[in-house]
Amino acid sequence: MDPDLSQLDERLADHDVDGYLIDAASEDADQYYLSGFDAPDPFLTLYDGSVRLLFTRSLEFGRAKRESHAKTVERLTDYGYDDLLDSYDPAEAVVRGRAAFLDAYDVESVAAPPRFPLQTADGLREQGVDVVVDDSETVTEIRASKTDEEIEHVRAAQEANEAAMQAAEDLLRRADADGDRLVVDGEVLTSEWVKETIEVTLLRHGCALDETIVACGADAADPHDRGSGPLEPDEPIIVDIFPRDKATKYHADMTRTFCAGEPDPEVREWYDLTERAYRAALDAVEPGATGKDVHDAACDVYEDAGLPTLRNDPSTETGFIHSTGHGVGLDVHELPRIAPDGGELEPGHVITIEPGLYDPDVGGVRIEDLVVVTEDGHENLTDYPVSLVVE
Repeated sequence: MDPDLSQLDERLADHDVDGYLIDAASEDADQYYLSGFDAPDPFLTLYDGSVRLLFTRSLEFGRAKRESHAKTVERLTDYGYDDLLDSYDPAEAVVRGRAAFLDAYDVESVAAPPRFPLQTADGLREQGVDVVVDDSETVTEIRASKTDEEIEHVRAAQEANEAAMQAAEDLLRRADADGDRLVVDGEVLTSEWVKETIEVTLLRHGCALDETIVACGADAADPHDRGSGPLEPDEPIIVDIFPRDKATKYHADMTRTFCAGEPDPEVREWYDLTERAYRAALDAVEPGATGKDVHDAACDVYEDAGLPTLRNDPSTETGFIHSTGHGVGLDVHELPRIAPDGGELEPGHVITIEPGLYDPDVGGVRIEDLVVVTEDGHENLTDYPVSLVVE
């Protein structure tokens, strides 16, 4: 996929610089997006109207020429690195080789993202290259609007995600209550067991993840508590899965809250409210609406029911204590923000809708779908039932 970088051209003109520079491994989503190349070690990507790659070593050189969408792929050795080592230590030789690379393309000034390595910036400045910070994070902004191809990558990851969620729910369905524990075939059902089931399912579908959330009871009252230990009957269990497709690098994201048994009336009330908030937020998703509009729609439901949100009580530690969603793509959390500071939604934005309620005395409830903004509204990429009790 060759991205549309016209917005980056405009930003370079605004900054009055000759190019855009990224120094990172491809785990940095901006690096992967701009270079079109997957490598575990940092390398330099220059955009000066064309994409150009520079590697410290020759290890990735041949593959980069085959797989990246760069116009040029080069190595430091092409810029006298080996000779520079006769006069300078390796770090200084790298800096001087990089400066020579920029000079070869008449690049005297560059913009760089805020997380650009300080050592690289200082070294280039010492060699006379002007390095300015791109506060707008232009490549991250560009990535927020997905092409049809990217949307299909997210859709495929979401299909794998739903298979993993189904495996988790099926395991919970097999569980029986044994006192204050859930058991399956005589073994105590734990958060770790459910996570393993999720991970194995994802691997079979070409996806992987570093971690997932299976949090029960009081653990579920912390939105980012990963959960651990035995799962309990009659308690809300939040299952939040956010895998990455191993081939395309695109993520999915989905949350369901399950109860194996009979939920407390307050939990059931919370779930019904959260489903209403989730549907109200979904209804608000359309081009021209803002992330703030969508967030407000969820907050309205909770506040009308007398429950606290960060909107009406910024100091609250219970109730609705996070934003309504976020963008999803090469990063699992990226632009746009579905939050009080969220900007205008555009066709191609892929976002989550995930309101929730939290209190250590009650537990936690969250429902999350993944949707894409379309020309006339939105398409829900999630095809999974919304239901609390596992039967």
